[in-house]
Amino acid sequence: MKAGAGIAVGLAVALAAGGGYWLGQRPSAGTQQASSPVATVPTDGAKKERKLLYYRNPMGLPDTSPTPKKDPMGMDYIPVYEGEADNEPAAAGTLKISTDKVQKLGVRTEAAELRSLDRTVRATGRVEIDERRSFAIAPKFEGYVERLHVNVTGQPVAKGQPLFEVYSPELVSAQREYAIAAQGVEALKDAGSEAQSGMRQLAESSLLRLRNWDISEEQIRALAKSGATKRTLTFRSPVAGIVTEKKALQGMRFMPGEALYQVVDLSSVWVVADVFEQDIGLIRSGSPAKVRINAYPDSVFEGKVSYVYPTLNAETRTVPVRVELANPGLLLKPAMFAQLELPVGGRQQVVTVPNSAVIDSGTRQIVLVAHGEGRFEPRDVRLGNRSENHIEVLQGIKAGEQVVVAANFLIDAESNLKAALDGFGHADHGAKPAAAPASVGHRTEGTVEGLDPKENTVTLSHDPVPSLKWPAMTMDFKLANPALQQTLKPGARISFEFVERQPGEWVITAVKPVGTAPPAKVHAGH
Repeated sequence: MKAGAGIAVGLAVALAAGGGYWLGQRPSAGTQQASSPVATVPTDGAKKERKLLYYRNPMGLPDTSPTPKKDPMGMDYIPVYEGEADNEPAAAGTLKISTDKVQKLGVRTEAAELRSLDRTVRATGRVEIDERRSFAIAPKFEGYVERLHVNVTGQPVAKGQPLFEVYSPELVSAQREYAIAAQGVEALKDAGSEAQSGMRQLAESSLLRLRNWDISEEQIRALAKSGATKRTLTFRSPVAGIVTEKKALQGMRFMPGEALYQVVDLSSVWVVADVFEQDIGLIRSGSPAKVRINAYPDSVFEGKVSYVYPTLNAETRTVPVRVELANPGLLLKPAMFAQLELPVGGRQQVVTVPNSAVIDSGTRQIVLVAHGEGRFEPRDVRLGNRSENHIEVLQGIKAGEQVVVAANFLIDAESNLKAALDGFGHADHGAKPAAAPASVGHRTEGTVEGLDPKENTVTLSHDPVPSLKWPAMTMDFKLANPALQQTLKPGARISFEFVERQPGEWVITAVKPVGTAPPAKVHAGH
């Protein structure tokens, strides 16, 4: 008992001493405690560890976890460290969008590539006759049409085939003069040289007159041999072709130089196309061309550019370009419409992006560069030549950089109007919500009247829209993402959010069936 009492007394003394020491170290009332947290400074060579915030869904869905896990497809959740969180503000000159919003918008990226920018210039044209193969038959003297051998427009004729016969008093007189002169030359063989020379000059002048009137050599020889004049003269086709114009009528009077027939050789034709001003610098003589005619949709006619006209049509801002085509079978008819394809090869490899990557405001051209984790940088670019699917970037983008090619118009609106963040939802990662700014999106409820999956549009009978001061009405909306079609069924009552992509075009960005929990809101701090 005495030993136990001694131990108890010893413990009491020790506790009293410890308590006195604690009271002595405790600050007195009214004395401010000067204590501050001490940051742990890593020693040289020690690597600073990043703080793990949470794990996010690998598919960009609004789902996070404080511990590692897998999604229903067996994919591991992705760790998010301090400095990588969606609610961290973006660096200067960049835009930060939450990963689930990127998923909802349907953002898609492609790499800028070096490529030879081959393209095809397309133009409309028409088939025309080859002007070098068109012939007019016009007598050079006054007379009358005595007889027609070809009396139908469009009739094919062979070279040398008789077209018509004419009678002319002048022609008969000229023939008689030549016949008399020719006989006089023959009769004055034995006469003096002066007489022979005078008669010979008269015969030569009469012969020249007949030749100037296109009298054939055969008729002249027959006239000189027999001395008998012919009452009529036959005009023949100078080329094998088609009679495209016939003005001659039986018994009509004609004047010198009046065109009575036109014959065209259609074995080769021209196609004259109107090429726009901005493309004319790419066209060269000798370039290949493909021509398609509506009448023969399965046929492609190939030719070459023979001439680029030096004039510009001020009304249409186009330059005519001529292509020569062979016309076997006379399939190509003058005045037919034609569609031309003029391949233009690139001279060298240049940096290119898809056409859809460029946002053109009229005063500037912008391309959104993706830096990963929902970060986008809008860059001003200077553009060059275009192809069907790509466009040359002269300045602003380097090969290999990822650029946004889908939903970039919504991201651009995001970069100009930060309040648009409230138009789409994402999961709250546990941070305290900040005050939401005014949204540029609009929200209401409505009933699905119809859905067009191909056009990605929906017809809604919606309630009034207070933010736009709209009354209740039925109208069509575009869908920002085809995935939204899954929640739209005819007759369903929905709550939806939408924005104006461009004047008069309204795009739905979020849909919820009425009666379910509202979507999580996006705040400016996230």
